[in-house]
Amino acid sequence: MIDFDLDKHDVNHIHFIGIGGISMSAIAEVLLTFGYRVSGSDMKASSMTEKLSKKGATISIGHDENFLPDCDLVVYTAAVKNDHPELLKAKKKNIPIVSRAEILGLLMKKFNKSIAISGTHGKTTTTSMVSLILEYSDFDPTILVGGELDQIGGNVKVGNREYFITEACEYVGSFLKFFPNIGVVLNIDEDHLDYFKDLDHIINTFIEFAKLIPKDGFLIAFKDDPNVEKILSKVDCPIITYGSTETCDYFTKNIRFNEKGFANFDVFHKNNPLGTFELNIPGKHNVDNALAAIACCHTLGVPVEMIIKNLKLFHGTHRRFDLLGTLGDITVVDDYAHHPTEIKATLKAATNVPHNQLWCIFQPHTYTRTKALLNDFALSFSDADKIIISDIYAAREKDTGEIHSKDLVEKIKLQNKDVVYMNSFEKIAEYIKNQAQPKDLILTMGAGDIYQVGKIFLNQKG
Repeated sequence: MIDFDLDKHDVNHIHFIGIGGISMSAIAEVLLTFGYRVSGSDMKASSMTEKLSKKGATISIGHDENFLPDCDLVVYTAAVKNDHPELLKAKKKNIPIVSRAEILGLLMKKFNKSIAISGTHGKTTTTSMVSLILEYSDFDPTILVGGELDQIGGNVKVGNREYFITEACEYVGSFLKFFPNIGVVLNIDEDHLDYFKDLDHIINTFIEFAKLIPKDGFLIAFKDDPNVEKILSKVDCPIITYGSTETCDYFTKNIRFNEKGFANFDVFHKNNPLGTFELNIPGKHNVDNALAAIACCHTLGVPVEMIIKNLKLFHGTHRRFDLLGTLGDITVVDDYAHHPTEIKATLKAATNVPHNQLWCIFQPHTYTRTKALLNDFALSFSDADKIIISDIYAAREKDTGEIHSKDLVEKIKLQNKDVVYMNSFEKIAEYIKNQAQPKDLILTMGAGDIYQVGKIFLNQKG
């Protein structure tokens, strides 16, 4: 943990390097509302920087040492290199410097109850569910979400100093900089293998996260996941489990899906009926996410009838089974899924939606993930009828030539699947236009910019 405190160190002016990012801009907005003077720089202007500017932040576009003002603290993102001019100047002037994860941890200390929602999959959805249940139950929480949530007008909402809700990402051990009173572990899976050595390294990192929760707090854990179960004996705080069996504190029964793939299910607490809940998003995986949110909010004292009512108001965040539109009776949906487990869950959810053929247009995300999980990826498309693989989205990485989308295509072919590789979004959109039939469901999938395929397809004429 860093030896720094926003209050004890008399911090008034905070400068953000990379202020336009979805998480950095949200943190900056909260701090502005709390009365801090905020400045920052980013490589390009955006709706985020414009919003902050209107709220009183001083924004510089580009990166230059002259953009660093006299300030009390500098915050940087993981994308900022050590030779960044503003960072170098801050070090030269002995201004304290913290990472995005560290400032988020320091911010959490300002609240009486900080809720950190972790897991390899489902963080944004579950954080959004908890946020809306508490918001519409008059808890007035402060919220930071990793996606756009229409009901709060974006990814941040500033409330009172009692409840703070945020996602807790395990990548590079970011969530180990947090100060949670309440933690949620949704699942633990192999991912981010450009940082983690192996699954044991990932599990041990989640153990360290769970150990951050004080004895007067609590951990909510998904008992159906064997990797999550491994951390439970290592935790000092009270544990609340959820899952599909009666050995859990909260469990589901009688899961039913309607014609849209939305679930209706019964929840039990300590073997006593709690209520019947309905979702307005598809998939069994979202029943699990919802159960985590139900367990969290019920434990915090939200009345059951309010949880039932408010959970039903959640219609998803952007890029999570997001309906983009229809063209010629062909439906196009976009989803952020970029890990084999997420792909399986999303395609399984799609099977509950009436359709003719299910198309999956997948864009692999990062070379390291594609290479490390190649065999798992190849097995994850079993529910798709037609598969198109685009080029790998590099994100933070460089192409070393060790892995290509064609390698994934060859592996998928071994499963006797209808799969092709295409190297441009325009070609993919044209191919769908010529091959797809009425009532087909097109699902673009990936954490990069594959959603552009859906937009190109929907904008085609004739």
